Amino acid sequence: MKTQNAKLSIVMPVRNEGRNIEIMLKSLKREVALLYEVLIVYDSKDDDSIPMVKKLKPAFPSIGLFHNTKGRGVANAIRFGMQAANGEILLILSADDLGPVYAIEDMMELMKQGCDFVSATRYAYGGRRDKDSIIQRILSRTANKLFNLLTGSVFSDLTTGFKMVRKSALWKLSLESDSISWAIAFEMAIKAQAAGLRLGEVPIRSTDRKHGTSTFKLGPWVKEYLGWFFWGIKRLRRKKIENPLVRIPKNIYTR
Repeated sequence: MKTQNAKLSIVMPVRNEGRNIEIMLKSLKREVALLYEVLIVYDSKDDDSIPMVKKLKPAFPSIGLFHNTKGRGVANAIRFGMQAANGEILLILSADDLGPVYAIEDMMELMKQGCDFVSATRYAYGGRRDKDSIIQRILSRTANKLFNLLTGSVFSDLTTGFKMVRKSALWKLSLESDSISWAIAFEMAIKAQAAGLRLGEVPIRSTDRKHGTSTFKLGPWVKEYLGWFFWGIKRLRRKKIENPLVRIPKNIYTR
């Protein structure tokens, strides 16, 4: 793995993900052959991710540790990481879910085919969601189906946090989220369609975390997602999405 001239920048916001980071980096090294860098972005200086990254740095020279100075929360950490990234392609990746790693090269393939923005899906083309909270699963599926019904969105899974975007197209999204939740990923998917970007979607198998504690909080998260839900309805309801969605066929994703 080399960071020099890396085409792909993986932005990973963390909060006490020490054990998960070690597992994730080993998985990336094993599964991703192309050049990439990993930007691990933390809020607090007592985060247990910091000593783990420093320990792993000699074995994984592609990783960098960044203190988020834009404000606390996932959204600010992601924006900070994107700003600091060197690659042409930016990927948002959660440290606690290994499933999406296996789809990274499929997503890059769609980028090679001309996509500007690629989202993962747990709900179509062979994607699936394993061992997660029943409440989260119901809320996510319902929100996606209802949003698609009301807006004609081309994405089958707007709320997954696994998104890839071309850096040159990032300015068109004008990201505004300033939250503790992953609602910024929902915002990105809505705005990518509103901006007329070339869109793609690949299936993933998502699995709930094995180590650490989730930051999911029902009330605050639902409130943040609802804000973008209604914003998206206003922006997309009467907009014809002209660019067809490019997909990786179901039979390609077999792992």
